[in-house]
Amino acid sequence: MEKAGIRKRISWLLLAGFAGATVGFAMWMFPTSAQVETVQTSEGHHIKFRTHGEQLQMYKDSTWKPYFVKGINLGASLPGHYPGELPIQKEDYERWFGQMYELGVRAVRIYTIHQPVFYETLVEFNRKHADDPLYLIQGIWSPEEALIEKKDAFLPEIKTEFRQEIEYAVGAVYGDIEIPERQGKASGTYTANAGPYLLGWHIGTEWDPEMVSQTNRVRRQEPMYHGRHFQAAPAATPFESWLAEMLDYTAQLEAKRGWQHPVTFTNWVTTDPLSHPGEPIIHEDMVSVDPTHIQNVNWEAGFFAAYHVYPYYPDFFRFDPEVRTVKNERGEIDPYKSYLRQLKSHHKGMPVMVTEFGVPSSLGVAHLGPLGRDQGGHDEREQGRINAELLQEIYAEGYSGAILFTWQDEWFKRTWNTMRFEIPEDRRAYWKNELTNESFFGLLAMDAGKEDDLVIDGKADDWDRLPAEEKRKMPAHMPGFRDIWMTHDEAYVYLLARLDGAFQPEKETLYLGFDTIPGGNRQSGELPGLSLDEGLEALAVLGTEQESQVKLAAQYDFHRRLYGERFGMLSIPEEERQDNSGVFTPVKLAVSLEMTPPDTKQYHPFEEVVVGKLRRGTTAVGKEGYSSQAHWQVNGEWLEVRIPWMLIGFTDPSTKHVLSYRDGNTKSFDAVKTEGIRIIALRGDKASGRLQGVDGTVVPLSTWERYTWREWELPQFSERLKESYSIYQKALQTIPADR
Repeated sequence: MEKAGIRKRISWLLLAGFAGATVGFAMWMFPTSAQVETVQTSEGHHIKFRTHGEQLQMYKDSTWKPYFVKGINLGASLPGHYPGELPIQKEDYERWFGQMYELGVRAVRIYTIHQPVFYETLVEFNRKHADDPLYLIQGIWSPEEALIEKKDAFLPEIKTEFRQEIEYAVGAVYGDIEIPERQGKASGTYTANAGPYLLGWHIGTEWDPEMVSQTNRVRRQEPMYHGRHFQAAPAATPFESWLAEMLDYTAQLEAKRGWQHPVTFTNWVTTDPLSHPGEPIIHEDMVSVDPTHIQNVNWEAGFFAAYHVYPYYPDFFRFDPEVRTVKNERGEIDPYKSYLRQLKSHHKGMPVMVTEFGVPSSLGVAHLGPLGRDQGGHDEREQGRINAELLQEIYAEGYSGAILFTWQDEWFKRTWNTMRFEIPEDRRAYWKNELTNESFFGLLAMDAGKEDDLVIDGKADDWDRLPAEEKRKMPAHMPGFRDIWMTHDEAYVYLLARLDGAFQPEKETLYLGFDTIPGGNRQSGELPGLSLDEGLEALAVLGTEQESQVKLAAQYDFHRRLYGERFGMLSIPEEERQDNSGVFTPVKLAVSLEMTPPDTKQYHPFEEVVVGKLRRGTTAVGKEGYSSQAHWQVNGEWLEVRIPWMLIGFTDPSTKHVLSYRDGNTKSFDAVKTEGIRIIALRGDKASGRLQGVDGTVVPLSTWERYTWREWELPQFSERLKESYSIYQKALQTIPADR
């Protein structure tokens, strides 16, 4: 059945480029040489996509067909830049669109307006793929900071700012606007009409629940919005009514361009319309934003619900028995699948799309999820496997689309459990922190400068090819080591050692001690008989799989200092707080804070995970033992190691800042500049418990040479498709676009 008001005839838009002021009005109607098959409403608006019951549909081959959106989110940054700097160039978009297309996605979602070159490149790309283009889901950024700060969406200045952003976004997509220069936002002359390739509008950001709740309280008397194309349903809250107004304004502006596209607003699990009695944190289930409380009026392209749904957040995915009711195809209790089913059931009569999901390929972890679907702690193979599982579950539960987060890794991102240790905080974009999981959701890796040059495989040939000025031979002061070389990049400190005889992990242990600033452990029971005149901040232990990790001097351990000394969530013996405590502790990150009522419904314990494990293997793709998270390997007499900067106390290697022993204020730590890294390499015998060459005399570490480097402003990086790319590509091939 045709939807009422839509003519059955086909409208073939013969779209051609024009120039000159006299035809400026026509450019949005006839933008390219491609042919886009549409139908028209009774008012003459073109429609390519629409909602129909619980389906999203596309008009193709003279009929409406169910359509499942296979998409990917695209950020706006590159290493060394923040999104507001808009550094991405035409050649980047050209390359990325081709790689996305090969991946099998047919929709790219952006969160905000990009520079004109984005739309120009997309239109050019789609001219070459006219039969099966790469569609656009255009996000419109809401005044997020003002909303969170002022907690009233109806304030005139907030409405004005959001409406202005909507105007700019619609003009940018249809290529008929000049956006003035704005700090941290896109600007310029937009002439490329991407409107025929638009799949839908996606307005707003993840809503702060306190803002929503406060808006609903203070605006109880506001009349419900009834607009030309969207209106608030009788059950709508004031905030939902405000959303109806913003959606209506978007539709009105698009209608002037002669088009209609499906619209939605951003939502997430925190403000979903479901109740989660097992959620321990009240903030995460305090208020709902319900798409079913918004109605479209004479908007034949329709309205759909969109949610960001990750398998590890909020915590009810682990604790709520109401999402432990469904098994997956492997027979496992699967809270993610159960939640998807409940969410879909709530939205009867309308399509629902998951517009963010996925896991990162990072060493760091920020939240734990059922079935090992944690926020981090995965190598690229595990990332691909989990992403593929989530995609297939979204499709199986009847959703209308799945948009993976995200295309490229973004170094500037911060995570709640590492951001206090990244100092100065405005330098995050200049180095790659393996402990910050938010930086590693991409299928496209942004590798640091030497990751292409140095393959971790226990061989010296790639080191031989490094220019002499990019590596340094360090004295091998202790027995068991003949030669040691060091180098670095934006992600790691690298070490190559020629051993005095092959290393046998089942019989021996290798120790690499790192000294960056005065203080630390000068003796340790872990290093029997060793006495240093300067202490170690970090100790890398290499041996069996269980043994291999980086440890921190207990009095230096930033995790224990924050959550033990400051917040009182960890018990730390007084002797371990002293300088030269002799104790080295595993590097950990918090994954859940200790909370008590009224913030939680019941006591919520502190949780932490070890993140300093060093995996033995190789980064040589296709070789036995391959892992994107391989950190060391031994091959005969050669040892090769790479250690992430933060594991040895660095807060910003680009400016040589390391964590200080001094405490700053209660919200942050102090960082100081280091003169470089002194390293001591030791070899221990497990049978005797002795270290080679240690005789009890004091080792003059303070006189040893430091490894140092030039500070950098422009990081070196290279792109690489992760192993997760090909895994996800195969998963997409199993999902039909026409349901």
